[in-house]
Amino acid sequence: MTNGLIVKGLQKTYTNGVRALDAVDLQVSPGLYGLLGPNGAGKSTLMRTLATLLQPDAGDILLDGIDVLAEPDQLRQQLGYLPQQIGAYPGVSGRSLMKRFAWLKGCTDKRQRRHEISRLLEQVNLTEAADRSVSEYSGGMLRRFGIALSLIGSPRLLIVDEPTAGLDPAERNQFHRVLAEVATEAVVLLSTHIVEDVENLCGRLSILTDGRIVATGSPAQLIEPLRGRLWSSVIAKDQAPPDDVLQILAHPDGLRVIIECDHAPEGDYVPHHPSLEDAYHVALKTSGKEIGI
Repeated sequence: MTNGLIVKGLQKTYTNGVRALDAVDLQVSPGLYGLLGPNGAGKSTLMRTLATLLQPDAGDILLDGIDVLAEPDQLRQQLGYLPQQIGAYPGVSGRSLMKRFAWLKGCTDKRQRRHEISRLLEQVNLTEAADRSVSEYSGGMLRRFGIALSLIGSPRLLIVDEPTAGLDPAERNQFHRVLAEVATEAVVLLSTHIVEDVENLCGRLSILTDGRIVATGSPAQLIEPLRGRLWSSVIAKDQAPPDDVLQILAHPDGLRVIIECDHAPEGDYVPHHPSLEDAYHVALKTSGKEIGI
């Protein structure tokens, strides 16, 4: 595959000895690709490395056949990056900051720059707030503004790290629509620990934990092996869950426990229809990662 993003054997160990990336391989065609994992899995390290903000210890990164590590400026001209945190200078308006970013991305034609900025501000519903100081934006507004910044220049590779944090349901849906539009022509990497975002948007995904890819495929491919293998039951809140529990969920009558096994277990268990959330927990459990419950 020459059209898209290829990552081979990417490794990164920090000076404190933490191995953040452990031989990561990815093949991503244009479209939406999910990177799912718990906090501390190495997602942000991978995103920062792909964005040329971190230098890996080993491995290769290719975008449309271009060696990113050898020619980082080639990537930066085609990159949109939305990190977890966005800062802004006090007193600088959203429109002014976008003008500066557009100029840095090579958009020197004033008319073209003005048109693109207006289009992006409208796309993220910030036209009326464009001339306010970014430092005064609410958390949700700041995330939407970051989305607009990352889309300047129609990037070929768009990296979004935990993008829906701080967004209300309406803002989240709007952001999903924007991503879907961009993904018709670009490679879009969506890094998150929110399974629903990936399940709703991404045709393919990888699950990352402890710096390693532990599962890759479409949501349907990851879910299919679990059909007929999951069982659920409601237990009292003070009742000890079974040792092989996969998930423990809140329930009006106590706790709903989900387990994986070949046959119906003893007790009041009923078949459980598997979801990507279940496949995610199975992948973490199989990898030896402790599952938060």
